[in-house]
Amino acid sequence: MFEWTDAQIGGWVGMHLWPFFRIASFFMVIPIIGTQLVPGRVRMLLALLLTILLVPSLPPVPTLDPLSLPALTITLQQVGIGVFMGFSVLTLFQLFIITGQILAMQMGLGFASMVDPTNGITVAGLSQFYLMLITLVFLGMNGHLVLFETLAESFRMMPVGGAFFSADAWWQLAGRISWMFASGLMIALPAVTALLIINISLGVMTRAAPQMNIFSLGFGLTVILGLVIFWVTLAGLLPQFNGLSEQTFSFMRDILRDAGQQP
Repeated sequence: MFEWTDAQIGGWVGMHLWPFFRIASFFMVIPIIGTQLVPGRVRMLLALLLTILLVPSLPPVPTLDPLSLPALTITLQQVGIGVFMGFSVLTLFQLFIITGQILAMQMGLGFASMVDPTNGITVAGLSQFYLMLITLVFLGMNGHLVLFETLAESFRMMPVGGAFFSADAWWQLAGRISWMFASGLMIALPAVTALLIINISLGVMTRAAPQMNIFSLGFGLTVILGLVIFWVTLAGLLPQFNGLSEQTFSFMRDILRDAGQQP
């Protein structure tokens, strides 16, 4: 008859439960899987399956009483690591929503809004187009596999019960918000500049010949030319997305490596 000691039970629970908390919190935040389109039970099932696959290859975890205070601290750390990594990836997708909002306002399509089913909020139609396009490109480039690989590497860089993120790492994560706005503006800048030139030209024409009543036709002309410019700028979207993706994953790996090297 088998007899299980408290240490054995604590080690078995910790070996599976703590990685599960990191993976589940990661899945709750990242795009595509962490959206409202995927039910919570499906996300939990995916996290459980990935945990079962990763546990045999993970470093040893501390043997603690699951109901003790140190075990609770480790649990909160794993949730924090998962949320940290998930938010880093989330900024990559949200910057394209910002890009669509900027272009829509400059083109006069700010009123053309629709409900984003992934986030449950109202965004511009161009933002929704960008989000769907980037999602397909991300999956087509096997970005989801890179996400899983980075998540598996995080257990080697930051083992369960090891070091945690410093205050500087959280400040760097907060700085990703400014990076998100700057990158969105960088993508939209060519189209915004072209639309600015068009608006200036319409203003000069109106000033030179008031009888032409350019402003009555300017709205439709701005929308049409804006859509043409938007179509032209899509040609350079893939290299920009590739560079931004590399920056995002490099940021995650650098933060994990620096945190894991802390004494």
